[in-house]
Amino acid sequence: MTAPRSLPVPRPGVLDIAAYVPGKEHAPGVSRVFKLSANETPFGPSPKAIEAFKAAVGQLERYPDGQASVLRAAIAATFRLNAANILCGNGSDELLGLIAHTYLGPGDEGIVTEHGFLVYRIQILAAGATPVTVREKDCRVDIDAILAAVTERTKVVFIANPGNPTGTYVPVSEIRRLQAALPAHVLLVLDAAYAEYVRRNDYEAGLELVSTCQNVVMTRTFSKVYGLASLRLGWLYAPEAIIDALDRVRGPFNVNTPAMMAGAAAMGDQAFIENAVVFNAHWIERLTSAFEAMGLRVTPSVTNFLLIHFPDEPGRGAVDADAYLTARGFVLRAVRSYGFTNALRMSIGCEEANLGVIEALGEFMGQK
Repeated sequence: MTAPRSLPVPRPGVLDIAAYVPGKEHAPGVSRVFKLSANETPFGPSPKAIEAFKAAVGQLERYPDGQASVLRAAIAATFRLNAANILCGNGSDELLGLIAHTYLGPGDEGIVTEHGFLVYRIQILAAGATPVTVREKDCRVDIDAILAAVTERTKVVFIANPGNPTGTYVPVSEIRRLQAALPAHVLLVLDAAYAEYVRRNDYEAGLELVSTCQNVVMTRTFSKVYGLASLRLGWLYAPEAIIDALDRVRGPFNVNTPAMMAGAAAMGDQAFIENAVVFNAHWIERLTSAFEAMGLRVTPSVTNFLLIHFPDEPGRGAVDADAYLTARGFVLRAVRSYGFTNALRMSIGCEEANLGVIEALGEFMGQK
């Protein structure tokens, strides 16, 4: 009698990975919902990006350009870069995964910070390596803590700068200090998904560091200020040796044509981006002041979202506030998985949404 066959089994460790769970989108029973849980721009994409997307629909039967030449050229022209140092991907998530699978394996370690993007840990584990989590200080990346965690097994350091969900950033002087102290074989990955929103003289997304170092990669996305989240589009800037390695393992047609053309058009419309950034800066300041006046603590943010901390009191915590806001159509992001058990992250929305949250939270806190 033939023994029954067992089901296919993933390799050890895969089923121990906690899957990424996005923020909620819906408010059951509410007719008008404002989704403020995913850091999406209220401006949407540039009209030029929409036109380019529509124009590309007529050639859906054709494979895309495997080198994403048009998109890389647009990025290179905007930032005055060498296109040979740019690699495009299906969102920066794919690129982060490529980095992990190319430079990490069993026995290696990848360093992440305690409030860093959850995808870093997922991809490190998926590559068979070990994630090493270091503490942050006051919701800020601690460079000394990272350096203290480096061992002979460390191969990659992932830093979100600015951070998510904290909204804080690391000055360029500290990033340079970190790079100078890392062993030359350790890859420093700077995830600058929110770089366009930062207006600080001591901030640098990573372009200059990549241009002068051989072990630094900067990743960027079109999902935030460019308003193309549904198209899954990202890019990275890296030394040519790293580009060559990543190019060998990525999918041959990893960026689809409509996304590519929309991204190139969006990159060329910097006036549209500047308007979105100015709007965001106004509301970051106004919302922060309003929430602090209610007695709430807000982590200072340079991004398009705020991390709001609630009182440790019965009926006034983040869980209660989340339920109260959701019932009124304002969907924020719970961030317990990021280590904040009593906080909510709020994306900057349209004027109506922002004013609505101010009103609702004022009522919740007993001030209305």
